[in-house]
Amino acid sequence: MENIENMPRPEIVMVADAVAREKNIDKEDVFTAMEIAIQKAGRSRYGFEHDIRATIDRKTGAISLARYRLIVKDIDEEGEFTQITLKEAKLIDKNAKIGEYIVDQLPPIDFGRVAAQTAKQVIVQKVRDAERNRQYEEYKEKIGTIINGTIKRIEFGNIIVDIGKTEAILRRDEIIPREKFKNGDRIRAYVIDVRRENKGPQIFLSRTCPAFLAALFTQEVPEIYDGIVSIINVARDPGSKAKISVKANDMTIDPVGACVGLRGIRVQAVVTELQGEKIDIIPYSEDKAQYIVSALAPAEVTKVVIDEENNRIEAVVPQEQFSIAIGRRGQNVKLASQLLNCDIDVLTEDQERERRANENKVRSQRFMDALDVDEMIAHLLIAEGFTNIEEVAGVPLSELAEIEGFDEDVATELQQRAKDFIAKRDAEFAKKSKSLGIDETIKTVTGLDQDLILALAEKGIKTLDDVADLAADELIELLGEDALSIDEANKVIMAAREHWFENEGKNLDDKQ
Repeated sequence: MENIENMPRPEIVMVADAVAREKNIDKEDVFTAMEIAIQKAGRSRYGFEHDIRATIDRKTGAISLARYRLIVKDIDEEGEFTQITLKEAKLIDKNAKIGEYIVDQLPPIDFGRVAAQTAKQVIVQKVRDAERNRQYEEYKEKIGTIINGTIKRIEFGNIIVDIGKTEAILRRDEIIPREKFKNGDRIRAYVIDVRRENKGPQIFLSRTCPAFLAALFTQEVPEIYDGIVSIINVARDPGSKAKISVKANDMTIDPVGACVGLRGIRVQAVVTELQGEKIDIIPYSEDKAQYIVSALAPAEVTKVVIDEENNRIEAVVPQEQFSIAIGRRGQNVKLASQLLNCDIDVLTEDQERERRANENKVRSQRFMDALDVDEMIAHLLIAEGFTNIEEVAGVPLSELAEIEGFDEDVATELQQRAKDFIAKRDAEFAKKSKSLGIDETIKTVTGLDQDLILALAEKGIKTLDDVADLAADELIELLGEDALSIDEANKVIMAAREHWFENEGKNLDDKQ
């Protein structure tokens, strides 16, 4: 096989250098674009059905053009020009093997006007693609940072921002309410996302996200930038009010004071940028109750009840503090809930006493009915923290006997009555389950007790899938509003759907 030498072409190297510098892209991308352009021109001359490839020597600029044919046992229908049998290949190269290529060097192309124009178009396109890719990689690194720009134009309420080498978009739902801009205004915003699209990287900005406020404080407060003070969480009602919780990693530093600054200069800089948004700076505390009290400031909280299981908090305030705790349009309690990542119920002291009295009354009646005891004994059990019959039946006997007014005989009798009640209740439940045709699987759903299961069965919900098919509001409608909260209903439904996800996982494993 004749090897055709290609002449050095230093002008090719010079062009690649110039384009790479001008467009600020990798020179290798320019060489690749040139090779594709030459390859297209080669196929145009020798036939598009051939596998023709071009390479450019990165040092000398010499162009090499060659036809590639894959060595196969038998040529398929579409491989007439791109394949060669092993027998024929061995006539060219006795060491040829199936899967390798026979490479036939072709003479360099004398570019005609059409070929040159095609090559130029390919180079321009590839250079443009490389430039877009470089911009995407550059701005992808800026996600999570503040960027400065100039407003270029406003389209349907969305703001197009000139950020130097390209444009970014600040959508109207990411603009602080009542904020007004015009063309030419300088603007600061937070980069929330960068997406790769055909027309170039799309950069999305925000001025309403909580992270923007956190980033502004990081710029204004050296202690945060240096890691001496940490931002734990941020909650915002953009343009109106925000809460930010901070923690000092150095015990000698006051985190709130560091964020406020001398005469409030640091926090005021952030407030000004956010169009007068009021900012409460909350000291973070490992003591969750204390943290809750701080989060609900300026309201004074007298009592906090934490329900870890349901991720709910009950905050009790004096009557005169109730409106302050709730805030205008519920803003204060909403922001505190976002800050703590849990639901907060605010009650006055009178409401809390009434609720506790009602709960204790219901609980007391249950103990009286189930254990056949008087009101005094029922109140003693409630005072000791017992909430249901199962706890009385399962607690160590010694703990029951230690209750003031009880002895071992009373404790033994109470526990036996509790066990008898549970046994009788379970037997009745089993009997009703059979008569109603309740599937055993529904009894495994966390959050559904026997009374709720029976209530659902009477409404036609008798299997695990029946529960899983429900929405939370449908479940509450079936059981009554007092039976479950919306959160509890959602947890029940998700528990019922767990077997769906397990089965999906098994099916995927089987396919693999």
